[in-house]
Amino acid sequence: MKDVLSMYAPANRTRLIVVAGLLISAIAVVDWATKPYISLGFLYLFPIMILGGFLSRTQIVGVALVCAVLQEAFSNLPENEAVLRLLFSSAGFVGTGLFISELIRNRRIAITHVEELEGQIKLREDAEEQLRSLVESSPAAIVTIDSGGSVLLANEAAQHLLALEGKPLQDQGINSYLPALQTILKTQQPRVFRTTLQCTGKRSDGEVFLAGVWFSTYGTISGPRLAAIIVDLSEDLRNREDLSLDYLLKNTRILMSAVAHEIRNLCGAVLVVHKNLSRVKELESNEDFEALGNLIQSLERVSALELGSTTAQNGEVVELTSVLDELRILIETAYHESDIKVQWDVQESLPLVWADRYGLIQVFLNLAKNSRRAMASTGVKQLRIAAREEDGTVVIRFEDTGTGVASPENLFRPFQSGAKSSGLGLYVSRAIMRSFGGELSYEPRSEGCCFAVVLPLGVGEEEAANA
Repeated sequence: MKDVLSMYAPANRTRLIVVAGLLISAIAVVDWATKPYISLGFLYLFPIMILGGFLSRTQIVGVALVCAVLQEAFSNLPENEAVLRLLFSSAGFVGTGLFISELIRNRRIAITHVEELEGQIKLREDAEEQLRSLVESSPAAIVTIDSGGSVLLANEAAQHLLALEGKPLQDQGINSYLPALQTILKTQQPRVFRTTLQCTGKRSDGEVFLAGVWFSTYGTISGPRLAAIIVDLSEDLRNREDLSLDYLLKNTRILMSAVAHEIRNLCGAVLVVHKNLSRVKELESNEDFEALGNLIQSLERVSALELGSTTAQNGEVVELTSVLDELRILIETAYHESDIKVQWDVQESLPLVWADRYGLIQVFLNLAKNSRRAMASTGVKQLRIAAREEDGTVVIRFEDTGTGVASPENLFRPFQSGAKSSGLGLYVSRAIMRSFGGELSYEPRSEGCCFAVVLPLGVGEEEAANA
């Protein structure tokens, strides 16, 4: 059929129309010459079949009528049936031309559709090949699972993660490796899931690990399927817990050192009172009074124990800009939900500072949360966070439009009456800052509140140790 259609190519249009015209003329001449003997009018079907592939419907009807008239004009049949023969021959010629026209048009449409399908199939095959290469080269484990829990596809990373030296994962049940995925397939509702989870996984050798899974479910004619990306989070868990313990101990040490300092001050005052009372003669031989003095001295010695570490041990060189970027991620969503505008005024190219990164973020978060609480009932809600280099230090100011501070002298005292929580936030924040050589202070404002975090510039460990 393609060879036949090639004959009706647009490039052949003029040539075939001329051929059809010559055929009509030749048939008419021959029909005229043989009029007394035989009618050759049926031969007009051939030029009409040629023209049907090019002409419009109206043109085909016109040519068909001309051929019918020529056929009747050169026929030797009875004249009383001429009109009837003319109608039938016209209908035959018109029908033949229109049939060829529709046949060619439909065939062209079908061939065009087939070519489009072939192109789409080729594009899909290319996309599948690229996707297959992407899946196979992915460092993350990727698996697809059918409704029965059998693995349909598993890339090399999945084989390495779940069954490094075992048999191929394909066609194995996922339940022995990640039971949570099997449970999801069994309990799947009609709606599609696209979410994440953390669950316990087990390798083929029995080793247990913490798995982070990003998965989605989808439906096929064979039933529900599940596609999942799996990573091993065991090392992250160990690092996170080790880091949490380290910071817990560090912050506990800082807090205990601060509390010990307060106790030493109290013990000093009590010892002065005890020394004055020791001059009373009635108490000179009093065993209870003597025991009380020993207890006070013991408490002072306990509070004098050095629980803190040096500034060099508590700090490191920190890029402050990245810390502020992390703070922005942590607070902006919550502030936006509370209709609080956060204005960032950070100097470009801030120098490196000496601080504890985790402790610094905790101080920043505490100050930001305090500002948020202070602006809960105010009309104008705005927090300005500015960072500037000043006199050999870097100062970060948290300035809000809150209700302000009624008693600035009591800000950094622990366990204050009427505090929103335990009253330890600012006390501990200042202790953290001082642990690595920084400072936290309050700066009075006519309206609102402003806290300044002062950080020393970043220096080497040896310089910090000698500082």
